[in-house]
Amino acid sequence: MRNNEGTRGRIIAVCLSKNKGERKENIGKGRLVAGHGLEGDAHAGNWHRQVSLLALESIEKMRARGLEVGPGDFAENITTQGLNLTRLPVGTLLRIGTALGEVTQIGKACHTACAIRRQAGDCIMPREGIFVRIIESGAVEVGDTVEVVAIGCPPERR
Repeated sequence: MRNNEGTRGRIIAVCLSKNKGERKENIGKGRLVAGHGLEGDAHAGNWHRQVSLLALESIEKMRARGLEVGPGDFAENITTQGLNLTRLPVGTLLRIGTALGEVTQIGKACHTACAIRRQAGDCIMPREGIFVRIIESGAVEVGDTVEVVAIGCPPERR
């Protein structure tokens, strides 16, 4: 990412679910709480994967395979557009609406009951989703920006 190219995108959806293991619903806006995550979401808590982000561009890859999916269907909290999330190393700081988060993990193991994996034989969240912990609380809403504040240290240099 040179010359600030690709360091800014926008928020397409803010999604939550009351229970783990379900698709999330776009609620349009919410509050990201420091040390916790998206207020009211089942995955929020004191751990390193407080908030999940997935790019609309990734969702569109699954649509191209014939799946009728959209924001929240991969259980992501924040759906973005215009920011290549998979190129952000762990430790990267992101301004998400008015909140500040730190990238803590790229991808994750997909659980065996994943509805998308059963339908398509594949799921993009394990490869293209990212996770952050919230450092500073703030509001987040569809249309807000998500912006790289500082690039983290790639794992191979830690």
